[in-house]
Amino acid sequence: MRLLASIIFAVLTAFVAPVLAQDVPSVTITGSSGSVTFDRNQLEAMGLVSIKTSTPWNDGVVNFEGVPMALLLEKAKAQGATATVIALNDYSVDIPTSDFTKFGTILAVKRNGAYMPIDDQGPFFVMYPFDSNPILQGQPYHGRAVWQVKAISVK
Repeated sequence: MRLLASIIFAVLTAFVAPVLAQDVPSVTITGSSGSVTFDRNQLEAMGLVSIKTSTPWNDGVVNFEGVPMALLLEKAKAQGATATVIALNDYSVDIPTSDFTKFGTILAVKRNGAYMPIDDQGPFFVMYPFDSNPILQGQPYHGRAVWQVKAISVK
C-alpha cells in the first residue's frame, strides 16, 4: 500500500503539479515612466468591455472581451503618440494611440466567453470593432490587430 501511495504521489508531482502551477499570462507595458506588468487577473479587474465583430481570422461574428487600450495605458502611466505592440513571435506593429479612444480598441482576453490559448490567437489580442466603421474593414487596421501580445511600448 505504501508503494502504491508513493507511486501516485510521484505521478501527481510529475504531471499535475506543473499544470496547476502554470503562470497566469501577462503583458508588459513600457513608457517614459518605466515598465509595469499586468497579469490576466489584473486586466480583468480593470473592467472588461465587449466588442462583437467579424474578423478576417474567425468565422462569423465573434464576441471579444477585454480592457480598453486607452484605460490600460492610463493605468500603466504610459503616454505617447505611438504604441508598439509586440507579439510572442516578435512580430510588432506601431499603432497611433489616438486609435484607442477614436475606435474603442481593446486588449482582448476572451473570445466568445473563453480565454484564448496561445496556439489560437491568445493570450491577448488587440481588437478593433471592425464592423462598427467601414474605415476599419481593411488595412492598416487589420494589420494593427495583433494577437499573442506580450508587450506594448509607448513613445
